[in-house]
Amino acid sequence: MTVDLIPFDAEKYMTWAGLCDAFDAGHKRPRAQVDDTFIRRDPDTVLSRTAWIDGMGLLVKTATIFPGNPAQDRASINGAVNLYSDGDGTLQALIDFHLVTKWKTAGDSLWAASKLARKDSRKILLVGAGTVAHSLYDAYQSLFPDAEFTVWNRSTQGARRLAAARPKVAIATDLQTAVEGADIISCATMSTAPLIHGDWLRPGQHVDLIGAYRADMREVDDAAITRGTLFVDNRDTTIDHIGELKIPIANGVITPDAVIADYYDMAGGTFARTSDDQITIFKNGGGAHLDLMTADYIQEVWRNR
Repeated sequence: MTVDLIPFDAEKYMTWAGLCDAFDAGHKRPRAQVDDTFIRRDPDTVLSRTAWIDGMGLLVKTATIFPGNPAQDRASINGAVNLYSDGDGTLQALIDFHLVTKWKTAGDSLWAASKLARKDSRKILLVGAGTVAHSLYDAYQSLFPDAEFTVWNRSTQGARRLAAARPKVAIATDLQTAVEGADIISCATMSTAPLIHGDWLRPGQHVDLIGAYRADMREVDDAAITRGTLFVDNRDTTIDHIGELKIPIANGVITPDAVIADYYDMAGGTFARTSDDQITIFKNGGGAHLDLMTADYIQEVWRNR
């Protein structure tokens, strides 16, 4: 048995358009079986995500989230990705965790934006300046090459690092003003309390929510949730699991039916912007089925390099 050991360097063979095509093909297969397990030792978390797509394969991805690591000059999120054969369950590849996470996370938001954001979007706001924000810049820039980027971060130092690493990124000091002026707002933070307020939003905007991954985490308030048209990547991994939706549902602000569509509704045409004035809100839950599709794409380009 040959097991591919795929390093981070494999990304030189990848493209954002190629990954979006892989997502499109993956969602035409039978709906994935997915399951997540959490173990917490506050403030640290170990998250294991498993997915099985009939005809594609199986994946187990384990992430360790240690928020205090950056103070020791270490990444806050680490882990491992194992890809298994659909036919006999044998190990097919060990793929660099950060490679899969980078491309899956930003690619998830990018594919949604390609369907939900206005095509004439030119002002993109990144809320949060961590590792994910750097990937989001690269992904969004591939789809909106003429866009102007602005970053807001709790720490001005973090915003300056991103601006120094990516060309022509402006730094915002007032979040409300930055949100009001953006066409696309992409939020990737570790916040447990809403940062984006619905009163700040205007018609035609697209809001991309990435950071909240636990039941106690949120990045937008109830006003935003009720003003926008809600979309998710997968109902099975978001509605009952992530505070962005679970909290307002539990409080009676919305019902689960408020989520209009997930990626598996793409063929039916409901995962789409319906007017220029519509405010679209997308929750990037980043389920393991997307890790599996990403890993499968990575293995394909690696073997064909």
